[in-house]
Amino acid sequence: MATAEYAIATLAACGFAGLLVTLLASDQVRTLLLGIVRRALSVG
Repeated sequence: MATAEYAIATLAACGFAGLLVTLLASDQVRTLLLGIVRRALSVG
């Protein structure tokens, strides 16, 4: 039972990572995230 649960969790993690890679490959999302990081670093 535990092995099946680990397999499902691993597949879910891989799916999430794939989604994240797809989102970060988008120029629009990358620009948005970069703007958020720059604003956060410039406030201090």
